[in-house]
Amino acid sequence: MKLFSSFLLVFAFLLSSVASFAQTAKPKAKGPATETLQLKTSAVCDMCKARLEKALAYEKGVQAALLDVPSQMLTVTYRPDKTTPAALRAAVQETGYDADDQTANARAYSQLPDCCKKTNATH
Repeated sequence: MKLFSSFLLVFAFLLSSVASFAQTAKPKAKGPATETLQLKTSAVCDMCKARLEKALAYEKGVQAALLDVPSQMLTVTYRPDKTTPAALRAAVQETGYDADDQTANARAYSQLPDCCKKTNATH
C-alpha cells in the first residue's frame, strides 16, 4: 500500500511539473503582413540592378526587391514590423545610389564601377 501511495505521489509531482513548463502562445498582432515601397534611384545599368537587389536582400525585413532599370524605380516589399521606409532609403544610399530626393553616400558612390555612376556619358 505504501508503494502505491508513493507511486501516486511521484506521478502527481511529475504531472504538475510538466504542466508548469507549458507555454502559452501570444496572439499575433493583426495588420498587413507586408508593405510595398517604391524608390526613385540613380541606378543606370544591369550591374546597378544586381548590386541594389542583392544589397536589399540582406536587409532585415525585406521580402523582395526589384529594380526597373529604364524607369530607375526600385520596388521593395518588406515587413513593417521589421524595418521602416527610412531604413530602406538609408540602405540604398549606403549602396551608393540616390534614394528619392536623398543623395547617395559619397564614399559608397566613389566605390561604384564607372558604368554605374550617374555622371557616366555612355548612359
